[in-house]
Amino acid sequence: MNNIFVYIETENGKVADVSLELLTKGRDLADQLGCQLEAIVIGHNLTGIEKKLGEYGAEVVHVADDARLAPYRTLPHTAIVCGVFEEEKPQIALFGASSIGRDLGPRVSSALHSGLTADCTSLEIGDHRDNKSDTDYKNLLYQIRPAFGGNIIATIVNPDHRPQMATVREGVMKKEPYAKKITPEVKAIDPDKYLQPSDLVVKIIDRHIEERKINVKGAPVIVSGGYGVGSKENFKLLFELAELLGGEVGASRAAVDSGFAEHARQIGQTGTTVRPKLYIACGISGQIQHTAGMDGSSMIISINTDPEAPINRIADFAITGDVMDVIPKMIKAYKLNSK
Repeated sequence: MNNIFVYIETENGKVADVSLELLTKGRDLADQLGCQLEAIVIGHNLTGIEKKLGEYGAEVVHVADDARLAPYRTLPHTAIVCGVFEEEKPQIALFGASSIGRDLGPRVSSALHSGLTADCTSLEIGDHRDNKSDTDYKNLLYQIRPAFGGNIIATIVNPDHRPQMATVREGVMKKEPYAKKITPEVKAIDPDKYLQPSDLVVKIIDRHIEERKINVKGAPVIVSGGYGVGSKENFKLLFELAELLGGEVGASRAAVDSGFAEHARQIGQTGTTVRPKLYIACGISGQIQHTAGMDGSSMIISINTDPEAPINRIADFAITGDVMDVIPKMIKAYKLNSK
């Protein structure tokens, strides 16, 4: 009772990265609260999945394994999650801010009258005082997310309803195996206990899954351009450098809005969160909307004409100069040293 639950997404038996990220964060929150971390996974051919979830800190794994439950469909998954939550009464429930999580999370929160904060970028435990009622609330989930177009960071709390629910963006949390060895308890879910015939009326006849053509999230090196790069034509230099370094090209929101790069390359609060080994920021000023999506990079190199640009505050190395002058020199130097 009153534990933390993470909804686990799977595809062909493989656990989604965002679910492992949430288990990592959920384990940290559970340790702070002194409660258990539990996972709920719904699908088919899930035998042995608890081993993977145990590696990331899950102590209890609720498994609904049935051919009728794969691939994901809204109604049966909602019915099962709601049924389990009503019985187990978690204090916190976390979902990935994926297409599935954004569909399932709000339906569950609506059915349970609990409320939900969408697209969180951080989760913390803290206290809250309601000055109107002079009431102190302890150990609430701080659900932190950008608001007003990313211009402010809002902290949202839900003192009165349970579970406290949030969806979390992929990549904003670290994915790290838990230091302690855990062999999770497996609790089998009987789907027929929760499903009604009307929950199974939708049949999936065919599916087409297309691989991502642009994968900035998985790139070890990212050469990212901002509005300061100047044009789509100038972005070609970034592509050349990225290819030499075995990386990908990213972009700030301003660059994407200006048509310099595709939205799939956008990095930041309204794009993708990345943690590459090397991040080269070219002509990017470094506003919070962008840095929140890349400040976990192992090394950051900034190239900017403004020595006072905010990006320089988090950069390991700051180069003051024009991108169109600096990048060609970097390309030339790299080619010479690679011979």
